[in-house]
Amino acid sequence: MGRNMAAWKLLENIMLQLKKAGVSIPPKVVEDLRTAKSMLKIACTKDRPNGVAQKAEDYLASVEAYLMTQGQKTFGEEQVERWLRQLEEVSIEISTAPTGGEDAFVVGVPRNQTWFRMDPMGKWTKEKIEQLAQEQSLQVKNQIDGKLVVYGHPEKVTTFLKQIRQTFESQER
Repeated sequence: MGRNMAAWKLLENIMLQLKKAGVSIPPKVVEDLRTAKSMLKIACTKDRPNGVAQKAEDYLASVEAYLMTQGQKTFGEEQVERWLRQLEEVSIEISTAPTGGEDAFVVGVPRNQTWFRMDPMGKWTKEKIEQLAQEQSLQVKNQIDGKLVVYGHPEKVTTFLKQIRQTFESQER
C-alpha cells in the first residue's frame, strides 16, 4: 500500500503544478484523487473490504491518465517523461520502504536486486506475469498468499513495470 500512497502524493503534486500553470482541473478528477486516498486508507485497515485496493488503483490510474495528458499539453513531453519515471520509482520503492504488513525483505531475493509484489488478477494471470518476467530476465517467486514476487536487476524491473503500464493503458483505450 506504500507504493499507492506515494503515487497518490506524487499525483497530488503534479495536479498542483498544473493548477499553478493555469490548467483548470475538472472537479471529477479532484474527486477521484480524494476518493483514491480514502480507499487507500481503508485498504490499510485490518478489516478491509475485498477489492478496495484495486478500486483505489483504478482511481489513481484515471487521475494519472488525465494529468499526463494535460501535462503534455502544458509542459511538453520531457516533463511528462520525468513524471512517469518518478511514478515508476515509487513503484520500485516497495523493496526499500516496506509499509504495513510488508516484510522488509523477501527470503531468497539477493540484496542487490529490486523486487515488488504483484497480485495476479484479471488478464494478468500468473502465467502471463511469469512470461513477461522471463522476457526481461527476471525471477518470480510464489508466495503463500497467492501474490508473486518479481525480482531482478533494477533496470530490468523498471522495463517490466513500463511494459505492464503500457499494456494496461492500451487495454483501457
